[in-house]
Amino acid sequence: MKIDRVKLALDKATQTKALCIGQGVLVEVPRIFSEQFPNRRAMVVADQSSYEVAGREVEEHLRQAGIPLDDSYIFNEPGMHAEWKYIDRLDAVLAQTDAIAIAVGSGTINDTTKLSSYHNERPYMIVATAASMDGYVAFGASITKDGAKTTFPCSAPRAVVADIDVLATAPAAMTASGYADLFAKVPAGADWILADALEVEPIDPVAFSIVQGGLHDALADPEGARSGDPKALTDLIEGLMLGGFAMQAYPASSRPASGAEHQFSHLLNMENFVMKNGVPPSHGFQVSIGTLVSLSFYESLLASDIEGLDVEQCVNRWPSLEEQEQRALQMFADSDFPTLGATEVKAKYVTPDQLRRQLQLLQERWPETRERLKQQLVSVDEAVRRLKTVGAPTMPEDIDLPRARLRDSIIRAQHIRRRFTILDLGVRTGLLPQWTDRLFGKGGLWEII
Repeated sequence: MKIDRVKLALDKATQTKALCIGQGVLVEVPRIFSEQFPNRRAMVVADQSSYEVAGREVEEHLRQAGIPLDDSYIFNEPGMHAEWKYIDRLDAVLAQTDAIAIAVGSGTINDTTKLSSYHNERPYMIVATAASMDGYVAFGASITKDGAKTTFPCSAPRAVVADIDVLATAPAAMTASGYADLFAKVPAGADWILADALEVEPIDPVAFSIVQGGLHDALADPEGARSGDPKALTDLIEGLMLGGFAMQAYPASSRPASGAEHQFSHLLNMENFVMKNGVPPSHGFQVSIGTLVSLSFYESLLASDIEGLDVEQCVNRWPSLEEQEQRALQMFADSDFPTLGATEVKAKYVTPDQLRRQLQLLQERWPETRERLKQQLVSVDEAVRRLKTVGAPTMPEDIDLPRARLRDSIIRAQHIRRRFTILDLGVRTGLLPQWTDRLFGKGGLWEII
């Protein structure tokens, strides 16, 4: 992965101004803190594990550099998750000081510190302890409140330090989760290519290149990522950071870093899905399954006779907006979000004439679009091999998800976001049922017996 992509990302980022990745770079924390927050006090925020892994050393480097320190705030609950009660607690702590929080941890600590710092109207920085997800430099914090996981708007960190030696000590499952989250950028990029070809949402070349430019190289060594190889971990954490930077460069949405594969994860979160042990699967593990769904559907699309698609038949059977809204209301009537589907369906509804135009564009541009997709995509077999190698789930039952439930969730996932993805193309062409049967039918990857 070339460093100029990192420089480009920092140049385009609207809030994060410093990124330091390398071996032994915890020593750089005082310098970066002083540059970004001159004459300010610091306070380390961590959990028990991350404090021992890196927080204590960060604290000592700050002390030796003469930076004034508040006492570190350590969450002492084992198995801590990003829940609102921790936001309330850290809000109160930060309200008693003007110190800049230095979050030392991964997803939970980062999101908690991010939102509480925002509530207290100040920036913060993060010292990453695991290559576990792409949310380090993203806007927003994913927090469970009133039983529902919600992304709350808040500012990205001003600075990020990721010490490869620290990342190598993270549990293997966290690295696998991060690898799966990065792999999701493959079908996400394909979704944007489709949306661009059909003139639904044009590709932003800067944001797209930040994420996609070195993506395949960053995913090339799942064995190395799992074993803690410094180069593989550097490529992985850079790729994850770049996904977040692309969202800063493209503030309209998270389009650069997520597509249909993330809709499955969002749906599981909204439905409060947990494994048999009562714990929800990690974001990356949920997305791993969604990625394989998307890649399977793309294989089906590439094998379809798009030039021979009967556009008028698709237009004639296209349900009206009222019919689609009613179906969505029925679909989610017993959920905690009964009107969401109808709202999102309305937001992305196209008239029969608009549908005709989109499908005609698909046919006219199919030779070029097909080649762009082939260059972007990875085969399902290869994706399964790499995800399995790194330790990410490749079967629904790996996260205790019944195959029948996953199959039923495909059309539900299409309804919960207005973003145009492979799921929407499947609905508009009428091919989605065939693609689903190929995935779950006899001989399919996840055959339901």
